Amino acid sequence: MGQARMRARDDLTTMFCKRVALQVKRAKAELESIREQQQAIVEALIGNYRTVLQHIDADSPVQAAREKAAVMTAEILEAVGELDQDAEADAVAARLGEGFGPAVHTMAKALYVQSGALGVPAAAVDDFGGFEGQYEQVEKVAAHHGNYWEVLPYGHLLKDRSTMYDLTSRLELRATSEDNRGLDALAHARRYKTSRDYIPERHEDGRPVDISFATLNWQKAVRDKNRPGVFVRKHFEAMVFAALAEELRTGDVAVAGSEEYADWSEQLLPWEDVEAKLGDYLAEVGLAEPGDAVPYDAVSFSRQLEDKLTAAAATADAGYLDNEGLVIDPETGIPSLKARRSEGQRASARVLEQEIKARMPERSLIGIISRTAYWVEWWRRFGPSSGNEPKLRDPFGRYVIIMFVKGTNMGPYEAARHIPGVTGHELSLAANRHFSIPTLNEAIADLVNAHARLDISQAWGDGSAVAADGTHMDTYLNNLPSETSVRYGKPGGIAYHHISDAYIALFTHFIPCGVWEAVYIIEGLLKNTSEVKPTTVHADTQGQSFPVFALAHLLGFDLMPRIRNWKELTFYRPTQQTEYVHIDALFGEPGRNVIDFDLIESQFRHLMRVAISGREGAISSTMLLRRLRAGSRENATYNAFREVGRVIRTVQLLRYLSDAPLRRRVTAATNKVEAFNGFSQWIGFGNGGVITDNDPVEQEKTAKFNALLTNAVIFHNALDIAEIVRQLQEEGHVVDPEDLAHISPYLTEHIRRFGEYSTHELGLEPEAYDPRLDVDFGPLRGDGPGADGYGQAA
Repeated sequence: MGQARMRARDDLTTMFCKRVALQVKRAKAELESIREQQQAIVEALIGNYRTVLQHIDADSPVQAAREKAAVMTAEILEAVGELDQDAEADAVAARLGEGFGPAVHTMAKALYVQSGALGVPAAAVDDFGGFEGQYEQVEKVAAHHGNYWEVLPYGHLLKDRSTMYDLTSRLELRATSEDNRGLDALAHARRYKTSRDYIPERHEDGRPVDISFATLNWQKAVRDKNRPGVFVRKHFEAMVFAALAEELRTGDVAVAGSEEYADWSEQLLPWEDVEAKLGDYLAEVGLAEPGDAVPYDAVSFSRQLEDKLTAAAATADAGYLDNEGLVIDPETGIPSLKARRSEGQRASARVLEQEIKARMPERSLIGIISRTAYWVEWWRRFGPSSGNEPKLRDPFGRYVIIMFVKGTNMGPYEAARHIPGVTGHELSLAANRHFSIPTLNEAIADLVNAHARLDISQAWGDGSAVAADGTHMDTYLNNLPSETSVRYGKPGGIAYHHISDAYIALFTHFIPCGVWEAVYIIEGLLKNTSEVKPTTVHADTQGQSFPVFALAHLLGFDLMPRIRNWKELTFYRPTQQTEYVHIDALFGEPGRNVIDFDLIESQFRHLMRVAISGREGAISSTMLLRRLRAGSRENATYNAFREVGRVIRTVQLLRYLSDAPLRRRVTAATNKVEAFNGFSQWIGFGNGGVITDNDPVEQEKTAKFNALLTNAVIFHNALDIAEIVRQLQEEGHVVDPEDLAHISPYLTEHIRRFGEYSTHELGLEPEAYDPRLDVDFGPLRGDGPGADGYGQAA
């Protein structure tokens, strides 16, 4: 019950944040629509202004009339002489004498000419609708000048207003720091929610309501210049709800009794516990040597990072002349990497691949699942949540069929039409009650462990590297995790996989499209319970975030993402005085972009608290990284992680630019995870690839079912490939391990996906498989092409 309530609070808070984000998005879209509608008004105003300018420019009749009037006026003033401009009419008449009449006549003519000249542009304005109409048009455009969308959200939030007030009243909201300005403003809005247009800008005790947490545009929107001392209620409410959603996202506000929106600082281990674990932890993640006589402290950590950056930059600078890939233009300082032509697959590898594909025995998916269940016994992970033995006549057969049904995304009721002896209700009931996310993770780990024990897996990698990336999975739109993907333009979620260098999936998440994928890079490694423990992590471009680099380093992982936009990234110097002979242009202006090692040193204890708490499972890395975003106002922790991340990212950038084999490894790694995505989608062919369940838990299970089935096929394909290699060796063929490294286990031509799904293979117990292979894979771990850690088949 407690877990259900916690999940309900998480879901309600997520719905609130998504709803506010949606309405803000609609407000911004409305602003763009208004701008498009105003384009005609703007163009008309510009045309009107041009017409007026044409009437009064230097070559216009108006200008000539003004000059003539000025000459006439000068003649009169010359005749009047030294009289003061405020002189009485009698004094002027006395001075002019008999010339009074002609002077008055000249003055009248001058005034007539001048008024005529001024009347031309005024008449033009009248033709445009008059001054009042022109002012109205100008005000209409000025109301939405710039990016001023803050006056628009209330119209979209209006229908949700009552629900949002009710929701924020029921959730126990707490500030995670001393800054409670946002919650204070929320309480003020709630106190006056029944007011009409305006609410006071002061509390009942006379204190002013502090809205300095909001942007200047919001502060402008909530005030009416004609009504000092009050707020515009509707804009004030919109500002408060938007600010609350942002503070919930960044962790400045927490929800009591929630898991995802809890106060993350309260989940960190106390320093006393961290200090007791610190020595062993530092040795485990490679930050300190075991039994080191010198205590590892804040100064040691800061100096270690400084030395790491200094050494990486010195190495890159010294090796620049021998670096054939990196070129820095001596005149502009613009760097570039020379394109490298792929060597392609060796001829002998193509021959071996064709021979293996030709000999692969025909398999059915149910047969593959059944045999791997016999061999690995992953099916024993499942059963009733009570822990009792399943009350099924044949749990093995039922679980194998469910794995097929759910892993292919066919669905129980559709599958029952093709599989004899079962009903959709039976399959659905067992899938819901006997399979859970934790047990699916355990079954995935079983297959990963079995695959790692195969000799042939050494052809592809030793398990020390992993690649992380996501693939889109379609869902129905009307459910909590579903969002419209910007990349794919349709609703769904992301199946985020961690793929070992030996091709198999270590861990799988199902996440919404709109989340920051980088937060899951580390989480999959921490939740990986298999015997394969990678230390190097490859990812796509989203892995370049400073906090992700910092957390990976603190947890002992070597994060090396694919760096596509490296020219736009900043390289940081260890000191202001540091300059380089060859690569100084990479670091920008001398004396700038310098690491603040004093900040790192001052935050050492907090950095260690965060890292060890994450490693011990006291707090998830996804929560940590979501909170370590620059959007948080209370970002002292973010600043420390950002500074460590700057060091590590600069080191990795220098390695990436200096090491061509490393670049090939990164490319092969990310290509491999993309190949896995295509392979898993080929296996999950049911329902057109659409997840038909709207429950977030069932959607997560669907992604894991698919990963488990995909791993089973990879494992079975690896066994078949190994058997074919043994056949070739018996026939006298010499199998080069480098050729074998080019053969991907993502083979599909021999697998039957469609037709009637026979269950006769469920009762056929297969012979034990042989994990051994008489091939020396030692050279692949050296410096040759196969040492990239990822087989060239990727």
